[in-house]
Amino acid sequence: MASTPPPPISEPDPSTFTASSSHVGPCSGCQRATHKYGSGGLPLCQWCLTTARDNWGPAVHFTSTRTQR
Repeated sequence: MASTPPPPISEPDPSTFTASSSHVGPCSGCQRATHKYGSGGLPLCQWCLTTARDNWGPAVHFTSTRTQR
């Protein structure tokens, strides 16, 4: 099954289109702009997360390390 290659790093992850600008930050893998902070944010863009799942299995997900105040 062939997948389409990701667009250039200069193009943001589509998740940024629904996130406020204060929740956008660089992907931890490729530095592409992605919805990184706040509710629903992940440290990886969709392409880096796909690569991580390919390497580690479908159970890979982000676990928040933030503590409740």
